[in-house]
Amino acid sequence: MIAGPACAKPAARARDLLDLPRPPVVLAYGIGVDSTAMLIELVARGETPDLVLTADTGSEKPSTYDYLDIIRRWMEAHGIEFQICRYQPQRFKHWPPYATLIENVLTNATLPSISLGRHSCSLKWKIAPQDKYIAGWPPAIEAWNRGQKVVRLIGYDASPADTRRHAHALTIPSERFECRYPLREWGWTREDCIARIEAEGLPVPPKSACFLCCGSKPEEIRDLPPWCLRIIVLVEARAAPRLRTVEGLWRSSTRTRPGRMTDFIRSERLLPAEEIDRIEADAPTSLRLFQETAAEIPLPERPHLADWIARFQHQLETTPC
Repeated sequence: MIAGPACAKPAARARDLLDLPRPPVVLAYGIGVDSTAMLIELVARGETPDLVLTADTGSEKPSTYDYLDIIRRWMEAHGIEFQICRYQPQRFKHWPPYATLIENVLTNATLPSISLGRHSCSLKWKIAPQDKYIAGWPPAIEAWNRGQKVVRLIGYDASPADTRRHAHALTIPSERFECRYPLREWGWTREDCIARIEAEGLPVPPKSACFLCCGSKPEEIRDLPPWCLRIIVLVEARAAPRLRTVEGLWRSSTRTRPGRMTDFIRSERLLPAEEIDRIEADAPTSLRLFQETAAEIPLPERPHLADWIARFQHQLETTPC
């Protein structure tokens, strides 16, 4: 008897997606109203993210760092894994080492890129450090090895401004991340977010941004402590010789405020006029001399730019004008 053809083995069944572990979920936490409300509501719904991640520029408003202490305790009470990541400069050439956005612009005698009409400071100091941290996070690595994407939760609300930001975000493809926008899924506006934070018994966070951001409103500058105001004057004085298309951190003057924050600080008498004059006249030269001296010192022993800034602040606080 002639043997018939061997029975074909059943085709290997594609692995059932339901058998795969759930992809890890990371909440990008900006310490502002939207991301705080999103976090609170997700926890209340039993959808706690696997990781809450904040990128610190080292140049946030003092009130933002104060709020970070408050929300950190809340997260600890709810068993939430929370991490802070930072951009780590690697190449200093002949410059003193620096670690923050402010130290970066002082080193290069320029303004934050947003004041120059670009947005690279956010990419460099916020998005890139989070991507780098997640790239070394074991749950993310395991998910990518399984062919899954990490779910990234972003706090865009249902307001017109965030609708435009959301529309732009949708045009950016990613092989590693699936972005979700829970506030938009819920139809929440900024007012809804504020109400949710208050209902949780938490204070509403201040607007999250670097204190010398061009998006700062005059009343936000008025609320800054003197040490922040001195840094603003210093940054504008340091960059002034190289500015061609903008006046200062606020870019150009309007009917309600000047283009230079220094001029506003002077007109509002937020710092003594003599102190502003002293910073503008002496500090840029002092900083250049510090940089030139540091360039002669081997990098392992080279002083940090933060050392000069601390001395700058101390001299202004202890030596009358």
